[in-house]
Amino acid sequence: MPETTPQNQPAPKPADAKPAAPRPFAEPAEGDLRASDADRERVAAALRDAYAEGRLDAEEHSQRLDAAYAAKTLGELVPLTRDLPAHDRAHPRPAAAPAPAEEPAPVSGSNDIVAIFGGSVRKGRFRAGRFMRAKAIFGGITIDLTEAVFDAPELVIECHAVFGGVEVKVPDNVSLHGGGAGIFGGFDVREEEGTEPNGPVVTIRGKAVFGGVSASRRRGAWQALKDRSRP
Repeated sequence: MPETTPQNQPAPKPADAKPAAPRPFAEPAEGDLRASDADRERVAAALRDAYAEGRLDAEEHSQRLDAAYAAKTLGELVPLTRDLPAHDRAHPRPAAAPAPAEEPAPVSGSNDIVAIFGGSVRKGRFRAGRFMRAKAIFGGITIDLTEAVFDAPELVIECHAVFGGVEVKVPDNVSLHGGGAGIFGGFDVREEEGTEPNGPVVTIRGKAVFGGVSASRRRGAWQALKDRSRP
């Protein structure tokens, strides 16, 4: 049996040796960072411009817009504008701290409108925000935007009608986009471009089951966020 020499023996550990400190967590890649509302809104604005310029058709615009608002990370937003000339300004990045606004722009009332075995009407001067949800079950809802103040370049209205109806009225100088599913019912959205080149866009989506959803333009004038008078 060979002799064990001191050179073959491991050096004894000092009695007071401390365990190695844990390695710090690596910083996540930019594409893995969570997307903010400002990031999603920046991409939505670029998609709206691309649609207005004819670079995207209505179906492509709707699909990419849905993907933008559903995105959880910055990496999910990048492909949506990669093939557009304006991708450099739409490229998502961590949003800087917003500058103090001259005036807060809260939405008047709730943006969830529900009618169950009854009716509900939203009209007059109110801040529309960027998202509304209308649900009519054995009832009717009317959303009249002809006097509304638009806080964002695009307003998405999600409509669900079950044995009921939802009617949306949009000013004639606001673009109207969208569409949905009619299951034993009707989903009628007449897509039209507004007379104002830089006017906001209203996008209708959702479904009607044994009911109806309709959206059309009416004579009226949209109120932009630059209008500082209160409702």
